[in-house]
Amino acid sequence: MAHLHPHQVDHAHARHESSKQDGSPWFMRNARYFVATAVVTAIVLSACLVLVSPGQAVVITRFGDPIRVLTTPGLAFKLPAPIDSTVVVDLKLRTTSSGLHDVGTRDGLRILVQAYIAWQVPNDAEHIRQFLRAVQSQPDIAAGQLRSFTGSSLEIVASSFDLASLVNTIPSQIKLDQFENDLRKRIDDQALKVYGISIRQVGIERLTLPTETLTATIDRMVAERETVAAQRSAEGQRAAAEIQSNADRDSRVEVANAKAEAAALEAKSRVEAADIYKQAYALDPQLYTLLRSFDTLDAVFSSNTRLILRTDAAPFRVLTDGPSGQPAGPALPAPRKSP
Repeated sequence: MAHLHPHQVDHAHARHESSKQDGSPWFMRNARYFVATAVVTAIVLSACLVLVSPGQAVVITRFGDPIRVLTTPGLAFKLPAPIDSTVVVDLKLRTTSSGLHDVGTRDGLRILVQAYIAWQVPNDAEHIRQFLRAVQSQPDIAAGQLRSFTGSSLEIVASSFDLASLVNTIPSQIKLDQFENDLRKRIDDQALKVYGISIRQVGIERLTLPTETLTATIDRMVAERETVAAQRSAEGQRAAAEIQSNADRDSRVEVANAKAEAAALEAKSRVEAADIYKQAYALDPQLYTLLRSFDTLDAVFSSNTRLILRTDAAPFRVLTDGPSGQPAGPALPAPRKSP
């Protein structure tokens, strides 16, 4: 059996007596130290943790120099401040309006154009660093620079288009899509190189005309309409003249054919009539002569005709001689011969 040193026995006895006096375990009496340690640990961990939210990027800088770009949502570690700091970069799509700009077209007319730009910072480390260096991750500053770029680009792009290709009543002649595509390419090249911004869409928000341009446009439209009307009228007159000419030609052909057919029928009927007359004369010459005389009288006389002729002359002789050729009344004395 081990023997304790008298000093050890006294120290254990004193600790036992102290525990009896406090009435609580040792770790309970030191709980505040554990809590303080946990709080300090949490503070240190929170200073070392970085939360990356969806649609955002976080740039970790060490003494102001970017060293890492975090684009994946979640938690990441860094050194506590002031060694490492974080800068949040918004990657969501944004829109900016250029405002009205007075620009000139290729044909020397002025127009007022307002465009909108949809843009965002690409989700890659190089362009995020470029955006941070250019505008300190301030979207308002970037939007202001984009408006400036858009104004100068509108002037350059508009000089490549005539007014008729932007404002026209004929849809097939309007080239607004090409205008927007050219404007987008020009802005995108400058914005990506200088600010690390990608242009997603550019559109014409408003297009209007100053008073002088509006007057010139209306006059041009009126002239175009008058030209079209004159062309349509000339085409109609030409078509009408062609139809009339064809109708006259067809009419003349039909009339000539009808006359030829009528002449043929008439000639045939005369031949047949001659045959009938011949047959009738062969059967009864006197009756034929009488009927022909009646036909002649019927052709000569009408209801208003008065004719005085000798009755012994043909064809009226038949009225006095009768069908047999003998005189119907007393015979006239024969003229005397002179001695």
